[in-house]
Amino acid sequence: MRTSIILGTRPEIIKMASIIKELEKRNEDFFVIHTGQHYSYEMDRIFFEELELPQPEYNLDVGSGTHGAQTGKMLEGIEATLQKERPDIVLVEGDTNTVMAGALAAVKLGIKVGHVEAGLRSFDRSMPEEINRVITDHISDLLFPPTQRGKEHLLKEGIAENKIFVTGNTIVDAVYQNLEISKKKKNTLKDIGLNKKDYILVTIHRQENVDNKDRFKGILQGLAEISHKSDKKIVYPVHPRTKKMIDILQLHDELHRIKNLILIDPLGYLEFLQLEENAKLIATDSGGIQEEACILGVPCITLRENTERPETIDVDANMLAGTDPERIFNAAKEMMTRQAPWKNPFGDGNSGKRIIDIMKSRFK
Repeated sequence: MRTSIILGTRPEIIKMASIIKELEKRNEDFFVIHTGQHYSYEMDRIFFEELELPQPEYNLDVGSGTHGAQTGKMLEGIEATLQKERPDIVLVEGDTNTVMAGALAAVKLGIKVGHVEAGLRSFDRSMPEEINRVITDHISDLLFPPTQRGKEHLLKEGIAENKIFVTGNTIVDAVYQNLEISKKKKNTLKDIGLNKKDYILVTIHRQENVDNKDRFKGILQGLAEISHKSDKKIVYPVHPRTKKMIDILQLHDELHRIKNLILIDPLGYLEFLQLEENAKLIATDSGGIQEEACILGVPCITLRENTERPETIDVDANMLAGTDPERIFNAAKEMMTRQAPWKNPFGDGNSGKRIIDIMKSRFK
């Protein structure tokens, strides 16, 4: 069985890592296509090295652009590569333009598609990610939802049950494997000057938040309220695009009102894992970070009105806080009183192995 792994963003690399390592361990025939959706391959080369992964055989270097332009470039590049290599199955993970383009290119060439992390739903069609994940689910041959809830979503949409396999989430594999690697290589808290549980970790990157002045301003005001009524530092790794939007939307005053704010450049995954593990609270609009916080036993508030990870809320690890300042403050105050351990709903860290076993049993 010849397998192609198609990925294009760092979260996809992280979540595909355990599958790639399992294919390597079994001496399976596979190759990796990196579309370069968010970063150039040269920037990601170090990322692969840090996670102890083989370098991709193909690098499309598509880069950023409008959804249509970016997806079109990906379709063209992926199709040409798949025609050349003719794998038996393509694996994609998540909900990015890379995922939809990879699945679409493969299915039109008659190549089987497996969707890792299938079945997630925010039920908000204004999110580009929701469109990508729905389309990918409906054209895939094997669907690997991380939880039973994801399977139920797929069944309600009419997808045949014999295509669906609940496997757990490969993010659990990634957290367990990479936390160990991280501790051998890094001491991030010492480098930044932090103590365990003495800070709140913040990430804000979603387009619907950082491109909307009212929403972004509300989030920053909420963080300022938390900072003035808490003795915790606020640690905020700022993505270059987010930094640019702070300038464009003229939100520097709101940023400066946050007490004990530590602005830092984006970190590598291994360093960021240590920041997550030792935070008192995480405030984020990222789906993957909601999962990681839950797995690591760190309380989380989500700076959105919805989440495609409702399991984190079900186990009391997470709370929707939206973008209203008072609501953000109250959610943070509530979550900082909650204590782990809660039940991890995303599996036991063996999802990558399960996915490869299922593929091999279905496509011998």
